[in-house]
Amino acid sequence: MAALQRLGLSLRHSVPACRSGHFCRFVTSARARAKFYTDPVEAVKDISDGAKIMVGGFGVCGIPENLIGALLKTLLRDLTVVSSNMMDNFGLGLLMGTKQITRIICSYVGENVLCEQQFLAGELELEMTPQGTLAERIRAGGAGVPAFYTPTAYGTLVQEGGAPIRYDHDGHIAIMSQPREVREFQGQHYLLEHAITAQFALVKGWKADRAGNVIFRKSARNFNVPMCKAAETSVVEVEEIVDVGSFAPEDIHVPHIYVDRVIQGEKYEKVIEHLTIRKDEDGKARSSDDKRTRIIKRAALEFEDGMYANLGIGIPLLASNYISPNLTVHLHSENGILGLGPFPLKEDEADADLINAGKQTVTIRPGGCFFSSDDSFAMIRGGHLHLTMLGAMQVSRYGDLANWMIPGKKVKGMGGAMDLVSSVKTRVVVTMEHCNKANEPKILEKCTMPLTGKRCVDRIITEKAVFDVHRKKGLMLVELWEGLTVEDIRKSTGSTFTVSPNVRPMQQVTP
Repeated sequence: MAALQRLGLSLRHSVPACRSGHFCRFVTSARARAKFYTDPVEAVKDISDGAKIMVGGFGVCGIPENLIGALLKTLLRDLTVVSSNMMDNFGLGLLMGTKQITRIICSYVGENVLCEQQFLAGELELEMTPQGTLAERIRAGGAGVPAFYTPTAYGTLVQEGGAPIRYDHDGHIAIMSQPREVREFQGQHYLLEHAITAQFALVKGWKADRAGNVIFRKSARNFNVPMCKAAETSVVEVEEIVDVGSFAPEDIHVPHIYVDRVIQGEKYEKVIEHLTIRKDEDGKARSSDDKRTRIIKRAALEFEDGMYANLGIGIPLLASNYISPNLTVHLHSENGILGLGPFPLKEDEADADLINAGKQTVTIRPGGCFFSSDDSFAMIRGGHLHLTMLGAMQVSRYGDLANWMIPGKKVKGMGGAMDLVSSVKTRVVVTMEHCNKANEPKILEKCTMPLTGKRCVDRIITEKAVFDVHRKKGLMLVELWEGLTVEDIRKSTGSTFTVSPNVRPMQQVTP
């Protein structure tokens, strides 16, 4: 006890006293206070040729327009860019046009023609990674975690390696992706993924206070938050700078410890990639004689009260139009929304900062919320969703899924699909037409296209039938469309299957 008292006295005498008689407290962080700039070019002038930079945003939602414009003016070369995706004719697409980028790490390139041309010509390295894995690699980089294991992409080209990263000028593969290390934990396989850091992060916020604290608006949070934490120097572009105290401390999204530079952007185009307005019929007008509507009306029966669900673009999302008003279904969007609402009714209600994973303008339900992409995919991988519903190009007898790449054709990227089917806790339902345009079966003994997930599908819904999928026993026919026979289904299916003793007519949601 005496020793503790002596220690207390020693510490008391070592702390300088303020005039009031109280003891002074000092900030001990080694990081400098955020610096504020008025010229975006000045804010990025020390980025050099060959630098590795992260650029926030999802599509064109929440991109740092002024900072990207500044990079255009600097004429920097040989940049490595980490981004969720690469857009055409805007944002990072402008840097593609000036050939300032030589390597891209992203999850989706979509319809970016320049990216495709430069990649095939051997002028560009392109490393595709699942969107959730990309978010977690960035988050890990900011958290000082060098690597981690994830269930995403086991059994796919990502795990096996061999995907082209760069071509020679003669069209031969010069660099290809390497196989991932795989380990088994509690009976499930996981891939080792390495963290990503960068020299600079260019981030778009909504507002910053003069201490450097940042808040974001709606779904524009996306990749901006983890990127702000994962770079040696983070440069944050905001629409407004406010006084300290304008934000309640608990409302701050990124604390100033992660922020090195702040600039207020002068003007914003805030392009909307897919302006989508709700139509009066909302897809309900057609009868079940239409293949697509038949699948939609059956898919709508998969929803249960209180369910958390992620719906792919197309048929799955349209199925939400038929959710009974007596049910509460919380729709999740991987770009950082929970409580996704319908498309806006009018064009002037559309908000560039509120889009879904398909970059369509949407609304949010009362009680909904926004979060960053790394949090969003933690919900997905962690099995917090009850249902994932998505389309497919092929499904195998044991539930392998292929829906992201057709060999010999343009590769847009896997986006978040590999993550969405990665959790054994989440039910995966595939909605698709029974055959492709060439009238070839899409349900096969074994997928011939690169996989999105291995043994991950629980149910298949087509315009002809409904199959349940057992990971070891295979397919079981549980429903078939009125007027069709089991033999009809066998002729149009490229896999063997059993027939449920309780097989019944294919169900349809009632209006």
